[in-house]
Amino acid sequence: MGNGDIRVRGLAARAGGWSARHRWAAVGIWVLFVVLAMGLGSAAGRVDVKDSDQLKGETHTAARIIEDAGIDEPASENVLIQARGGDLKATDAEFREAVDAVVRAVEGTGRVSEVTSPYDTKTISKDGRSALVQFDMRGEADTAGERVEPVLKAVEGVQQEHEALRIEEIGGASMMKTFADAFGDDFKKAEYSAVPVAFGILLIAFGALVAALLPVVLALTAIMATMGLMGVVSHVTPMSETANSVMLLVGLAVGVDYCLFYLRREREEREAGRDAQTALRIAAATSGRAIVVSGVTVCVAMAGMLFTGLAEFEAMGLASLMVVAVAMVGSVTVLPALLSLLGERVEKGRVPFLRRRKRGGGQDSRFWTAVLRRVLARPVIAVAVATGALLAIAAPALGMKTQQLTLDQEFGDSLPIVQTYNRLNEAFPGGSDPAEVVVKADDINAPEVKSALADFRDRAISSGASRGPVEIKLHDAQNIAFVYVPLVGGSDQDKAGASLDTLRDEVRPATLGKVDGVEAPITGQVAGSKDFNDQLAGAVVPVFAFVVVFAFALMLLSFRSLTIALTSIVLNLLSVGAAYGILVAVFQHGWGASLVGAEGVGAIITWLPLFLFVILFGLSMDYHVFVVSRIREARLRGLATKDAIRHGVVTTAGVVTSAAVIMVAVFAIFGTLSMQSMKQMGVGLAAAVLIDATIIRGVLLPAVMALLGERNWYLPKWLHRLPDLTHDETPQAVAGPAARDDEGEPLRV
Repeated sequence: MGNGDIRVRGLAARAGGWSARHRWAAVGIWVLFVVLAMGLGSAAGRVDVKDSDQLKGETHTAARIIEDAGIDEPASENVLIQARGGDLKATDAEFREAVDAVVRAVEGTGRVSEVTSPYDTKTISKDGRSALVQFDMRGEADTAGERVEPVLKAVEGVQQEHEALRIEEIGGASMMKTFADAFGDDFKKAEYSAVPVAFGILLIAFGALVAALLPVVLALTAIMATMGLMGVVSHVTPMSETANSVMLLVGLAVGVDYCLFYLRREREEREAGRDAQTALRIAAATSGRAIVVSGVTVCVAMAGMLFTGLAEFEAMGLASLMVVAVAMVGSVTVLPALLSLLGERVEKGRVPFLRRRKRGGGQDSRFWTAVLRRVLARPVIAVAVATGALLAIAAPALGMKTQQLTLDQEFGDSLPIVQTYNRLNEAFPGGSDPAEVVVKADDINAPEVKSALADFRDRAISSGASRGPVEIKLHDAQNIAFVYVPLVGGSDQDKAGASLDTLRDEVRPATLGKVDGVEAPITGQVAGSKDFNDQLAGAVVPVFAFVVVFAFALMLLSFRSLTIALTSIVLNLLSVGAAYGILVAVFQHGWGASLVGAEGVGAIITWLPLFLFVILFGLSMDYHVFVVSRIREARLRGLATKDAIRHGVVTTAGVVTSAAVIMVAVFAIFGTLSMQSMKQMGVGLAAAVLIDATIIRGVLLPAVMALLGERNWYLPKWLHRLPDLTHDETPQAVAGPAARDDEGEPLRV
């Protein structure tokens, strides 16, 4: 039977075969799909998550009341006036002169409203050395950072005239501008640099310009199509900028990986002597099938984020799911068509110093061949050492502490405004992030409501939850009042959280809670963090259960092996646990933090553990499915289990290494950003992928499979009725006699 007679079956094989035969049609359909998706997305526009939809609980209720009332809260600003030393007090003439100068200066810009003097609002610290001038920015709060510069310059002018005082501005608008100037392009630069980094690594891996370009081009077109689809889908499930960034990150990672798997297998078959069309069909039936299994598993993992009930997570999960699905479809349809069109021209643009290495029939890795020889010779020792190392790395995760990072934790002392934030919190605990009570009544000016508001203000201070001043702003037309309560504890989240509990559980029921028809949800930065933590804690078990159960079911159906399904889950959990341990060690305890340009901030940002679990559980399936598929393929050809393991791991080592290096490099870029939360995400993802591609897939997986032997393919008889979604038959199995076991029966794996 000649090369041209080899037939393969399965969805991926049929898709690849059709695309290769109708290559121009396949390419045209893909281009049309990308253009239509982008056009529809542009026409539909993107609907972003509203503040009222971000969280559930009281934060959600408060945002809904404000939104329904049509109130646009302005960006509030503070000017901290503080004696640098000596005996200067707020009651002194020089201090009063500085306060008056600040009031005149900010009013003179024409950009502000509601300017108040500390002598009217009693915003003077207990030691009498600090005072706050407060005002609101005119216009929309979201764009206030673009209009605050003249106000900042006016305050700087007053500072130059009063050297004995420290005069600094801080607030929503000034922080927005500071961060935009310092870090506004930081994240974008990371996104843009990810593509050339991936291309450079692919160029080294393939040694040819055209071959390196294919995965990048397909990944980018998948991302472009998904951006358009996000616009359409956002009218049902709102999206966000964060979801867009995560989509780009995941899309680039899986898009490049899938194309890399496919392209390397096609190359390998041609180097083994297959003609171009046969090599393409084999790649479609093997790597194509692995891509489909991996893609579906990753989509299921990403779908886990839909169970959190958090709008931001739902947006990230849906966007990631879509880009993985699009990249998967593109890899098994348009990629075969392009390879068929290019033929040998895929090797065009050879890099002079990167000579193509030919090893008849495959590209074995000398390094991994040496490692596998030792692992398979002593699998018990390999399992014990690798598992012990991973458990040791994961151990710090047992003491993980999660919280929303405060300004000083997020940025350290690198920005002057962070120092202002700390000084303000020290002088006026909680003044930078006060709790906000949104009071809605049938008649906000009714005597009983006014009395309850006054009582609430007094009890907030007498209860110890606040040291004041408590500010009340009335919106008579909407029958709504805003009560701003600086919380004792300031930037200390634990103490501020205790003050919030006092307000919610003691002060409010005893005052506003006694008036019929009054709603008084409490929101603000501390309240938002607490509500987020509470909701996320409630989502952890359902999300973990959904991802693990469905990933197990998919692996069981795809390989028809209970053992493979169980070991894949255990190995993935070990990989995630090790990533958690590294995060806690570096960012919570500060061990080796300076090596990654980080600081030990004492906590992991709240959303990261669940986010990492979902992303890593999905992405690690790429390698697992690819390696195990190759092992199973070799076993179907009649190789002994240990020989099949050696063949599967060694022949996939090159592509897994290349894919892992790309992922690690891309994720590490995000670890270089200035924000601690982005550093944590980048370091966590990069470390997990590195561990997964080396210790897990190169040592632990082959050692465990070697110990299990034929039990790797165990499926209880009562599960035989499950749908048969096993691997496409290998070309060798179809071309030659069926592989048989020791008793002469056809080998079933």
